[in-house]
Amino acid sequence: MATPTTLTVEDMLRVNGSRRLAAAMAAASPFSSLADALLAARRIWLNEVDVNGWLEAFAAHPAIGTTSPSVSKWSKEEQSAAISTAKDSTAQELAEWNAKYREKFGFVFMICASGRTAPEVLAELKRRFVNRPIVELEAAAQEELKITELRLAKLFSSEPSVPSTTNKGPNIQSDKASGSSNRSRPPITTHVLDVARGSPASGIEVHLEMWKDVSAPPSFSNKDFNGWATLGSSITNNDGRSGQLMDIVDNVAPGFYRISFNTSKYAPAGFFPYVSIIFEIKESQTAEHFHVPLLHSPFSFTTYRGS
Repeated sequence: MATPTTLTVEDMLRVNGSRRLAAAMAAASPFSSLADALLAARRIWLNEVDVNGWLEAFAAHPAIGTTSPSVSKWSKEEQSAAISTAKDSTAQELAEWNAKYREKFGFVFMICASGRTAPEVLAELKRRFVNRPIVELEAAAQEELKITELRLAKLFSSEPSVPSTTNKGPNIQSDKASGSSNRSRPPITTHVLDVARGSPASGIEVHLEMWKDVSAPPSFSNKDFNGWATLGSSITNNDGRSGQLMDIVDNVAPGFYRISFNTSKYAPAGFFPYVSIIFEIKESQTAEHFHVPLLHSPFSFTTYRGS
């Protein structure tokens, strides 16, 4: 049995800039698994941290696209796709909209940018800019929670006391460092095809999640909707393909995964406002590739495991 992991205030401040959350998580530790830490963080963030604590956490983040040497390693990793795909004109427009956003709402634009390109981030910024302040504050808090979950997973994956086994919650890093993989793409990918039109479906928001505790797998009777940890999100491009949803690693962690597609904006008159696909990666399959496409029409959908 793995040794419980103790989180200090300093550990948590690397994960989330709220001192209230950091103190509460340090007081609640040690945690026997990543799953326990994720559940505690969600509970504290949503129920115990007030608006001032949320704003304190937001203030710890650089604006999307910032390349200052003072930006933390994790922020650089999370924004790597956005920064690498930002052409001069896009970077300039992103900076202008970041300034407009801060002037309107009073805090930095919050988005879980892992795997998202600069055009995707810019499109989401423009979409949320029209929100009322109270609506946007809640949206920003949810994005901060996604980032917190990702960073907690990274923090646990760096602990030697937490091995990569199926009953320790989502371990999104392989035993090789990110970026050293022999793969040329992430282990899990997807695309969306509009079968009614016979063309790729662009502009669909996609989220990839992993079940936190595989020792208690998701089931039809399980009503714990907080049991999923976000790995990444993206928006399908003109070819219907999503951006990078997770790190490129040699061996993906075994367990249960869920890909969700926000189809309500793409087909507002359709029957399905969103589609979620749950699949399992077994211990013997961790080196394989999993392409899970969505074939969508207004009143039906299907999927398969592709290559």
